[in-house]
Amino acid sequence: MRAVIQRVIGSAVSVDGVSVGKIGAGLNVLLCAMAGDTPEQARLLAEKLCKLRIFSDENGKMNRSVLDVGGSVLLISQFTLAADTRKGNRPSFTSAAESRTAEELYEHFAALLRQNGVKRVETGVFGADMRVEILNDGPVTIIMDTDTWTRGNSA
Repeated sequence: MRAVIQRVIGSAVSVDGVSVGKIGAGLNVLLCAMAGDTPEQARLLAEKLCKLRIFSDENGKMNRSVLDVGGSVLLISQFTLAADTRKGNRPSFTSAAESRTAEELYEHFAALLRQNGVKRVETGVFGADMRVEILNDGPVTIIMDTDTWTRGNSA
């Protein structure tokens, strides 16, 4: 699974001009299920994301997690994170999980965030054409990819 995690002051998502999710301080997470991804990878990513220390402590050091600060998460499905741009000028998305599997993993991931203690998890609408407003804080942006963990690289 691939995720782009952004520390935000606030974030919102709408579909057809209607707000479907909105948070204050916390994390905006763009999530892509890749072909072959499993619920176990979703679990590992959710656990790591919840404990990721990217919020400032009283000394200005990134020492606090979204759980520590009582932050929220806005989770957005983002299949374009699977883009392969090695050949030509049009990205290929063949490495993304098929839609049904991707949606199941997306919903499972949202549930895992809640199970891990995130009090407020908002979501977009899977597969919809969404408008996402992100007010970055820092900016702090982290990319996580469970494939790098299975290859033994640090994440």
